[in-house]
Amino acid sequence: MYLNLRERRQLNRLLTPYAESPETAPMKEYTQHGAVSTFDHCRRVTERSYWLSRRLGWKVDDSALVTGAFLHDFYLYDWHDPRPGGKLHGFTHPAAACENARRCFHIGKKEQDIIRSHMWPLTLFHAPNSREALLVSLADKWCSLEETLLQRYPRHT
Repeated sequence: MYLNLRERRQLNRLLTPYAESPETAPMKEYTQHGAVSTFDHCRRVTERSYWLSRRLGWKVDDSALVTGAFLHDFYLYDWHDPRPGGKLHGFTHPAAACENARRCFHIGKKEQDIIRSHMWPLTLFHAPNSREALLVSLADKWCSLEETLLQRYPRHT
């Protein structure tokens, strides 16, 4: 699963403002799955979403896709620690990530939908409403499976 040079350059151009932002740096300190940081997980989901859009031939809003994919887990806490009120991370983190992304990056409605719906069908009332949101939801599950069950940590393409 590799991107060609043109695809890689386009992806990096869209991703760099978020990946190099001081606001997303804390994601490097939190473990997502296995030995993978939240930052690296989000980067993988972004790359996989972008790759899927190209290989499926879907016309998508590349900027919204990359932004929503990279910020889909921008919740900024260690989900392995017990949380106040006993709330389940799987159900609550999309809203936390969306709020952080809105506050830090002033994202639009499509990006918000991508973030809020990435855990569907777990988040029953937040189904993907766009191709971009569906791609991110699928890519997130694919990457999570590799990182958790298969303990595969593919390097960036």
